[in-house]
Amino acid sequence: MATSHVNANEQTAVPTHLGLILDGNRRWAVAEGLATYEGHRRGYENLKTIAEAAIDRGVKFISAFVFSTENWKRAKDEVKYLMDLLSWVAVHQVDEMHKKNIKVVFLGQEDRLSKKNIKLIRAAEDKTRNNTRGTLALCLNYGGRSEIADAFKQMIAKGVKPEDMTPELIREHIYHPEIPDVDLIIRTSGEQRLSNFMLWRAAYSELYFKADKHWPAFTVADLDDALADYARRVRRFGQ
Repeated sequence: MATSHVNANEQTAVPTHLGLILDGNRRWAVAEGLATYEGHRRGYENLKTIAEAAIDRGVKFISAFVFSTENWKRAKDEVKYLMDLLSWVAVHQVDEMHKKNIKVVFLGQEDRLSKKNIKLIRAAEDKTRNNTRGTLALCLNYGGRSEIADAFKQMIAKGVKPEDMTPELIREHIYHPEIPDVDLIIRTSGEQRLSNFMLWRAAYSELYFKADKHWPAFTVADLDDALADYARRVRRFGQ
């Protein structure tokens, strides 16, 4: 495997943690003459395809932005469909991931989720807990600012003094702290912003905005292009 070197730090050609901002599901559906909901369904199906391909290529963690804290502002029928789709994903697609030895976790707040969805999320995490081939983190009702705020709430509840709050300690209190910083973030549809995704873990992420396709049309070949672009970059981490 080809490698590049930054001082004494070795960088592998494959990111350990890949972040995906799945943009353009609705626009893809409109362009294809399909119902908006069909775009979301195809988007979830494509996530499974791309996640499996990324793991096949050596990626250990994939984080996918599937529903943000801001997405509740969408039309009620669309939000309901997305929550129902989540229930289907948590049962059927997670079962497929489990058969392929892929661990599934969920990052985000539970406060606005239904009891049914919370139960399915926990069941999916429990089922796949011991899988070792790779981890798929579904960012659901997720916001990067909320994640950081929740970390501080935990520390304050534990009685941590302000002078004892360090970046390392904050890192221990974000959602699923075992998931490392994001090495590469891909956003589709040609958009060029993070939209509150992985704000803590993205401090030194490489950003890939060249994928001007909508997410359901993003292919494994497009993934390979993004990974090849990443492999050519030199990451200095401020050095």
